[in-house]
Amino acid sequence: MPVPHDIPAESELWDTYAKSAFKDDAEPVFHWTQYAGHGPGPELLGNPGSVLEIGCGTGRALACLAQRDITAHGVDLSPIMVKKGTERWGDTGAVFACGEVLEWLAACEDTYDAVYSIFGAAWFADPGRLFPLVRARLNPGGVFAFSQPPAIPGAYGPQGMYKGGFAGRATFTYRYSYRPAVWERLLTRAGFASAEARVLDAPEPGHIGTLIVRAEAPAAG
Repeated sequence: MPVPHDIPAESELWDTYAKSAFKDDAEPVFHWTQYAGHGPGPELLGNPGSVLEIGCGTGRALACLAQRDITAHGVDLSPIMVKKGTERWGDTGAVFACGEVLEWLAACEDTYDAVYSIFGAAWFADPGRLFPLVRARLNPGGVFAFSQPPAIPGAYGPQGMYKGGFAGRATFTYRYSYRPAVWERLLTRAGFASAEARVLDAPEPGHIGTLIVRAEAPAAG
């Protein structure tokens, strides 16, 4: 059964995060993992002419792609994120929009060569609803890729998360965690032609790895 997301409260949660996430000396950078210089880069997206980042956050990855002359669009739930991202990276050509990802994708008429999420909306949206919407916005043969922490063993499905600890007003969101094989199955059921999910080990043994998932839409014809 779907969990009861409180979208206004979640927007407030990400607005709070945005106030501390932007750094004046930050540069455009694209990496999938939580460890600088570790793991693959934008090559997982193939050679796209256009991309959409869902849950684009600070916009650093989107700006990195825009600087490569890729049409780069991003959507984020937080108005503060979108405002700051536009102010900081608008001159790269990256375009930022504010919206709840499921509603935004349902209303969107554009299509893209790649859709991606780096610890973003693919982690925080119900995959049963999200994946078909992403599939509909991909061009033939397009790529959908996302990364997030791997599931804690035995803890699968939606996982609740409070804002700022366990005191104060109850503002919360949900993250979604599954085994790699389940992610693959969810994607192929949503109409993707292929899907591969794997956990990339951290650079230091025993530290938290990174789940990296890549799926391709059916080719034309």
